[in-house]
Formats: sequence, C-alpha cells, structure tokens
Amino acid sequence: MARRRKGRAIDGILLLDKPLEISSNQALQKVKRAFLAAKAGHTGALDPLATGMLPVCLGEATKFSQFLLDADKTYIVTAKLGVRTTTSDADGEVVDTREVNVTEQQLYDACETFKGPIKQVPSMFSALKHQGKPLYHYARQGIVIEREARDITIFSLSITRFEGDEVDMEVHCSKGTYIRSLVDDLGQLLGCCAYVSKLHRTRVADYPSDKMVSFEMLEELLEKAQAEQIPLTDILDPLLIPMDSAVKSLPSVSLTPEARDSFLHGQPVTYQSESRITHGTLVRTYCTQDNVFLGVSEIDNSNYAAPKRVVVFNSPA
Repeated sequence: MARRRKGRAIDGILLLDKPLEISSNQALQKVKRAFLAAKAGHTGALDPLATGMLPVCLGEATKFSQFLLDADKTYIVTAKLGVRTTTSDADGEVVDTREVNVTEQQLYDACETFKGPIKQVPSMFSALKHQGKPLYHYARQGIVIEREARDITIFSLSITRFEGDEVDMEVHCSKGTYIRSLVDDLGQLLGCCAYVSKLHRTRVADYPSDKMVSFEMLEELLEKAQAEQIPLTDILDPLLIPMDSAVKSLPSVSLTPEARDSFLHGQPVTYQSESRITHGTLVRTYCTQDNVFLGVSEIDNSNYAAPKRVVVFNSPA
C-alpha cells in the first residue's frame, strides 16, 4: 500500500527572500512547514552566503520548476580584490594575495570582455555532478576534477561602485552562470585576484523583486493566524504566485472541455490558438471554459497538443 502523503495539497510559487547563512534546502523546508505543504521544491540553489530571490514551488508547481532553472537571473555582487580563495567566496581558504593596482578604466575594460556569449569553467565548489556526486564533494577532499568549459551568456555587467579594493556589480546572466567563477576570472584577468564577499539575487525570469517574501513576514503572518484563528488559506496562500507564471514565456493554446478531459488522461488533442505554432514547440495549455491552467504540451507532427507536464487536480478542473 502506498504511503499517504502528509500535508496540504497547495499549488503555487512563493518568491522567498532567502537570508544569509541558510542553505536553499533548509529554506525550502521552512517554507514547506509554514504552508503545511505536501510537496515542495526550489528552482536553483543559492549558497548559504548568498541572499535574495529563491522561487519555491509548492504542490503541482514543482512540475514546472525546470523552466525557472533554465531562466535568466540577475545578481548584485560585491567583489573583493587582492585575495583569491579556494571557493571564490568568503567561505574559502586564502590561496593567494596580491597588491591591488587597478584603475577604473582597467576594471571597465576587463568587464567588457565578459559580456555576451562566453565559455566558463564551473567552480570545483559547485553542485554540478560528477559520477553521481556534486563537485564540492570531491573539492572538500582535495580532489580536483577536470571540468569542461560551458557556454553561458552575460547579457549585461555594470559596475555600480569601485572603492579601494571593493567592486559592486550588477550581472544579468543566463542559466548555468556561476558568479563566483565570473569574479575569480575577473580577478585573474586584472592580475590582482578577487573573490565574492556579498551576493544577492534580485531577479529570476521576469519575477519582480518587490514580490519577495521574507521569513520574518511569514512568521508574523503565522503568529497572526494562530492568535486570530485565521485559516492558512486566507492568510498565507494569497502570497503565492500562480504556477503557470513559471512558463509564461511559452506561447499558449486552449482546449475545449471535451479535449481537456482527454488531455488530462495523457492523450494528444486538438487545440485552439490565435497564431500558428510550429511542430516541436512547448506551449502553455488552458481550458476554454474557465481558463484553468492544465499544464505544458508539445505540438506534435500531427499538429496535436501532446501532454508533457499535466496538472493533477484534487477536484474536477
């Protein structure tokens, strides 16, 4: 007999403002407990020393987390010049120190070389897997694994402050970008070393930063709910963003109620769309009757919407 899942069947995305000195998984578990959710997952880890936007998917929204993992992200980072560490951040051991003789023009010129499509070698202290284990597992044992450079894109890199041995930058980048590696590479190019002393993620995809929710806010609302006997559905659930927001970059199609029922059972169906969609395109899928989000489908060679990620409803859609 299958074990019954504990918790509420709550679906949606919380934009958590992750604080310092807590792992992304620890943050995820705290959100899951606060919402009494049966299922939760995050969409791209932030290191304990990093803060900022961490979208936490609850319930059926976890099926669409990959789309946020693949999304562009924006960071504000402070680089400390003159020092290189094993982890390229403040947590690592110092492996090199050099005098900082960098002009503002040299800094700007160096930053220009990183803009656009580039190759980046991931840090040994990353979560990338090698033979089933994250690279940091080997790094902590002093084992260095050869890593291939990966294609990334730095859409923008702007310097917002340069004082002494500190540089503040705003970086808009593609998936797979390691800001620690970017800062370490910048330090090597400048000839003075550098590491990340502060890192704050301000944006994932198009989610606005003013929608972020802190743990303090969650705790205050939970205390209010308990004191005034307010249901979680009334006090916490309004903080959630609809799960189809994770795939809003995809074109959308609509299904009739009849086609919807077949779609929810995994069958390719005919669809309605305001524009022509080419075969192989992933699309957001809704029902014409009530505009309920049904999942993500792919337009197949027969011009049908074939289910790829389907929302499971606790009651009829």
